Amino acid sequence: MIYFDNSATTQIHPEVIDAMKPYLVESFGNPSGKYYTLAEHAKVAVEKAREQIGKLFNCSPDEVVFTSGSTESNNLVLKGLADLHWGKPKRLITTSVEHPSILETAKYLQGKGVPVHFLSVDENGTIRLSELAAILEEYGDDVFLVSVVWGNNEIGTLNDLEEIAELCAKFKVLLHSDATQVAGKLPIDLQTTNIHFLSASAHKFHGPKGIGVCIIKKDEMGIRRKLTPLLHGGGQEFGYRSGTLAVHNIVGAGVAAEIARRDLQTIRQHLIQLEEYCKKRLLETFPHIVQFTVGDVKKIPGLLSVRFRGVNNELLIKKLAKHVAISTGSACSSSKPSHVLQQIGLSLDEVRSTVRLSFSRFNSFKQIDEFIALLNS
Repeated sequence: MIYFDNSATTQIHPEVIDAMKPYLVESFGNPSGKYYTLAEHAKVAVEKAREQIGKLFNCSPDEVVFTSGSTESNNLVLKGLADLHWGKPKRLITTSVEHPSILETAKYLQGKGVPVHFLSVDENGTIRLSELAAILEEYGDDVFLVSVVWGNNEIGTLNDLEEIAELCAKFKVLLHSDATQVAGKLPIDLQTTNIHFLSASAHKFHGPKGIGVCIIKKDEMGIRRKLTPLLHGGGQEFGYRSGTLAVHNIVGAGVAAEIARRDLQTIRQHLIQLEEYCKKRLLETFPHIVQFTVGDVKKIPGLLSVRFRGVNNELLIKKLAKHVAISTGSACSSSKPSHVLQQIGLSLDEVRSTVRLSFSRFNSFKQIDEFIALLNS
């Protein structure tokens, strides 16, 4: 099987599997336990993973909060901050092309009376800074959060988070970014970029499923930011997320983060080369029907949104299913026509002829050749 759906999930790295095994067998203690060896070993392992993830994002380890993944992290930030301002006319600003875990949460809050503004995007799926600036100018203190996706999971384009962060800082507004698709592929430096909350999932950078992080930056005084937790209980994760920690998954996430940081430049270059080679081969083989969704813009390396004019994407995926894994877009909203593609101006017919190819460190040029041959058969 040729696996070209790495934006949905990635193959777990062998080094990650090896690191997790002891915590599934002999080191099975609960890190919240006291004094006995198994608990202490688990506690040390969790803190090591926290340090490894902190280095990937260049933040303090005690700003790393473990969750079940980006969906939970996104919900935690949006709902947790909204709850602090419940009954007040505080506004949420997000975009029209977010992952469903942001969009559906925003719509839920809107239904509960929270004012929400959905920023429009240009033909490349990126926000217009002028629109964000105008809203911040108008509402100022009445905005409790701006949440902007870093890299789009369907078309790969990048928002300029540094400029967005500067704009939010100017108006003293908190900023959150869903960095799920960027983590492990591009450098993220939370010391130099004024982002207050960030979401990521380990399974997007060759870690295990079921574990993610919510980076919650401390304020200028070094004090933890207030956030109503989704889960109340024993007060684990600095009171932000109660529940017994999944130590084996946390260890896996930490090692995956360490590998991603170690190999970042190599992985990035490999993904760029795979993407360019695939574009070249597709244009050579199908010059009259292939069209790429976005042009030469800043984007996540190794993610291609491709339109095969006149070809139904679902039928194409089914035809290839025994040999190649590709998708029509987000794995979290696979039953609906892509809202992202519609927001950037594609017609429903164009949406229904578009597929997403997403590569990883484990893919090869030979696999691309085999994929082209299968398309051509």
